Amino acid sequence: MDYQELKKHVTDVIKANKDEYFELNKWIFDKKELSGEEYETSAKMVQLLKDKGFTVEYPYAGFDTAYFAAFPTGMAHKRKIAILTEYDALPEVGHACGHCLSGSISLLAGLALSGLQDELDADINIIGTPAEETDGAKTYMADAGIFDDYDMAIMVHMSNYNMVEPDVKGLISYDYFFHGKAAHAGSTPWEGRNALNAGQLFMHAIDMMRQHIMPDCRVHGIFKRGGDAENIVPDEVSLGMYMRSLDLDRLNDLVRRVDLCAEGAAIATECTWEKKQTAQLYMPLKKNPAGRRVLEEVYEELGLPLDAPDRSFGSTDAANVSWKCPTFHPMLETVPHEIVNHQREFADYMTTPRAYDSLSDGAMIICLHCIKILTNDEIFRQMKEDFSRK
Repeated sequence: MDYQELKKHVTDVIKANKDEYFELNKWIFDKKELSGEEYETSAKMVQLLKDKGFTVEYPYAGFDTAYFAAFPTGMAHKRKIAILTEYDALPEVGHACGHCLSGSISLLAGLALSGLQDELDADINIIGTPAEETDGAKTYMADAGIFDDYDMAIMVHMSNYNMVEPDVKGLISYDYFFHGKAAHAGSTPWEGRNALNAGQLFMHAIDMMRQHIMPDCRVHGIFKRGGDAENIVPDEVSLGMYMRSLDLDRLNDLVRRVDLCAEGAAIATECTWEKKQTAQLYMPLKKNPAGRRVLEEVYEELGLPLDAPDRSFGSTDAANVSWKCPTFHPMLETVPHEIVNHQREFADYMTTPRAYDSLSDGAMIICLHCIKILTNDEIFRQMKEDFSRK
C-alpha cells in the first residue's frame, strides 16, 4: 500500500468504530475512577480490546488496573510501537484532564493500526497505564525496562490548544512534616512549640523565594494537617509540596532551596522537620525534532491549526518513557482557550460534540504519525538519532 491507501484504511476503521468508542469515553467519564482504582474502567477497556481480536495480559506489570494488548498476525515484525492509554480521574473534578477521551483515542488508534501490522512491519501494542495523576504507572514500567525495546511510543492528550511538543516539566513531590510540642493553648501556651507556625513560616518563605527562581520552575502545595483542636497548640503539622522544572539540575536545586525554607521555619519556631517523597519522579519530556516535524505535517494535513507556540503542560509520567524510546505527547484542542486542565469546566467538554470530533482527530494523529515514520526509513533514522542525543 502507498501512503494514501494506508491513510484510507485507518480513516475507514476510525469512521466505522467512532460511535462505539465515543460511548466508551462517556462510560469512563461517568465512572470517574481515581488513580489506582480504575478497576471497572480497565476491565471495560480490556473487554473491548478482546472483542476486537486483541490478546490481552491483565493485570500487567504489577498493577491491578494496567494491561498489555497485542494484535496477533502471522509474521514477526521488525519494529514495535507502544500506544499509551490513560484513564484515571481526579478527585472532585472528575475527568478534568480528559483521560476518558484520550484513553478512548488510544484504543481507537490501536484498532485502526492493528490491521496494518504486516504492511508497516511493526507490532502495534496498546499499554494501559493507570494512576497518571498520582504515582504514575509509566514510571515503574520505564524503570522495569518495559519500553527499552520499543521504537517509539505515543498518545494524545486533551488541551485548550493544539501543540505538537508541549513543555513538560519534571516533577517531584514530598510531604513535609513539622513536629512541635502540644500544650493547652489557653492556660499554658508557653509550654508548647507550635508546628502550625512552622508550617506557615515554611509557606511564607517559599512565597518569598518565588521571585528568585527560574521562569520554568514551579513550587506549589497544600496543608494536609494543621492541628487537631483549637485549644491545643498544634504539635504535628504536614504539607504536601510539588516542585517542577524543565531541567533536572534546576529541579534538584529547587528541592534544596525548599528544604532550606523548611529548616529555617523549624529553627525559628523551635520545631523539628522531616520530609518523605510521596510519588515517583516524573522526568522532563525528551524532545525529538524529527518526530516533531512529522507531527507538524500531520496537524497541517488534518486541518488542525498550530496558531500558538507550544506552552507549558505541567508534568506527566509519559515523559519517563521518553528516556527509554522516542515518545510523543501531542496536545489536541478540545476546549476553548480560556478553559484549562483540572477545571470543572474542562471536564464538562469531554462528552460534547467537540469531544466527538476530537476522538477521530486524535486517533488520526496517532495513526498518521506512526505511518509516516514507519514508511520512511530516513525519517525513522533521524528520529532514532535524535533520541540518542543527550
